[in-house]
Amino acid sequence: MVDVVTRARATRRRVKAVGAGHSFTAIAQADDVQVTLDGLQGLIAVDRQARTATLAAGTRLHQIPALLAPHGLAMTNLGDIDAQSIAGAISTGTHGTGARFGGIATQVIGAVLVTGTGEVLRVTSGEDGENAEGGENADLLPAVALGLGALGILTEVTLQCVDAFDLHATERVEPLEDVLASVHERAASADHLEFYWFPHTDLAMTKTNRRLPAGQRRDPLPAHRAWLDEVVMANGVFGATCALGRAAPVLVPRINRIAARLSGERTYTDASHRVFATRRTVRFSEMEYAIPAGEVVGALRAIRSLIEERGWRISFPLEVRFAAADDLWLSTAHGRDSAYIAVHRAQGEDPRPYFHAVEALLRARGGRPHWGKMHTRRAADLAPAYPRFADFQALREELDPDRVFANAYLRRVLGS
Repeated sequence: MVDVVTRARATRRRVKAVGAGHSFTAIAQADDVQVTLDGLQGLIAVDRQARTATLAAGTRLHQIPALLAPHGLAMTNLGDIDAQSIAGAISTGTHGTGARFGGIATQVIGAVLVTGTGEVLRVTSGEDGENAEGGENADLLPAVALGLGALGILTEVTLQCVDAFDLHATERVEPLEDVLASVHERAASADHLEFYWFPHTDLAMTKTNRRLPAGQRRDPLPAHRAWLDEVVMANGVFGATCALGRAAPVLVPRINRIAARLSGERTYTDASHRVFATRRTVRFSEMEYAIPAGEVVGALRAIRSLIEERGWRISFPLEVRFAAADDLWLSTAHGRDSAYIAVHRAQGEDPRPYFHAVEALLRARGGRPHWGKMHTRRAADLAPAYPRFADFQALREELDPDRVFANAYLRRVLGS
């Protein structure tokens, strides 16, 4: 990797690293040379006592549970998709849900990267994973842990893990107004809460997960039920209803009402990663914004009114999740407890009118866009949203003065 960067700098070419290519944005699109992290996979080191694990940067999230299991460890939190590389997930601010838990990048306590000058930079927070004293370049960790690929090419990532745990999951369809009336209490009392609102209906599907010691009383879904729910209903039937709604938009409200009621209720307990992540095969476009947690009810009501006023037919549910405040410089949850609202359009539908209008509503509530999902923001209007934005730009100037890692996306969101 050092040789690639050094030669690119000498010939004034640009280099971009790509993990799983999961982002909706062009954050990993290369102007000149693209390098894949596929050859950098696997567990490099583990410290069971300190509960830390060092992984090669290209390791996929879905590979990590099996790598940690022999050591009795797990990642603290995960999102609902596990196809990404660990480097890509942290670099774009991928997150799960849980008002007391941060995004995946908050689990990073160390990293190794090749900078734009071809140097190998090691960053650690300290041996105990919590105290920065004794760390190596520890002051840079809040930038490097979520760096958008602008500071260097990650080769190793060290995570602060936890003892392996199970999740008791409860999923049910409820009246939307009941959910909104108690959403802050629910988010505070649950370990992990998310919900989906089906546009054109008064219904929401809630997912509430409670953490339990591993193996205490595991009761996973029977194989046939999991196959029926996730393969047949969540992907097969849902894909068919999206296609039907695209062909006949007038049917979308009725389809959504049926889909919401068919979601049903289920309760089960399984290993944490099996509950966090779900299989998705339906293709779609997505935009997601982080807003202050206290704004979520007003924002949902505003989006609902917007959809009705514009006469849109939206087949995809809106997804709402939560995260704790953190100190990462470019984290969407920097300095504030946050709620995330994700909006989608099925493949073949033009997402721009819907996304642009929702983006305007969420920007007015202090919204910050997910770095790996569609948005229209630029450096000039992103800078005021991030108190450490100028510090990140200064560090970028130091680590990549010739902009070896620049591309069109980074020029738009970070400036030249």
